[in-house]
Amino acid sequence: MDPTAVELLTALAGGDGGEAGREAWAELGALVRRPFEAAPAVSSGEAQWVALGRAPNEVARAHELSTALAVRAALDAEFRADLVRWQEQARSVRTGQGTVNNSISGGTFHGSVAIVQGRDFHGALDFRRSE
Repeated sequence: MDPTAVELLTALAGGDGGEAGREAWAELGALVRRPFEAAPAVSSGEAQWVALGRAPNEVARAHELSTALAVRAALDAEFRADLVRWQEQARSVRTGQGTVNNSISGGTFHGSVAIVQGRDFHGALDFRRSE
């Protein structure tokens, strides 16, 4: 399993992504607070989650949380599966990361040109001329 992206963790902890980002951050908190039976030296990730929430700009705290999540995922298959699901959902939150490039090319256009600007479109977009 890939480690949880530090940039994603800091963005969500800092409140990026609006309501969806806050929900994703809270869901991660619920995930790390689930009971975890392991050696006392192994963190559940909760302390690191709380610390990053208090200081979201401290990248070192995000690295600590990412490491704690990776260790716990290696020891707990159910947690690993839930963390993978969480990551897939959290990556869809608009946190301001990434770029959008728009271009129109391929010939000469006459009349109106429909322009759709955005990021992370899923599924087909269909533009039909209304008459």
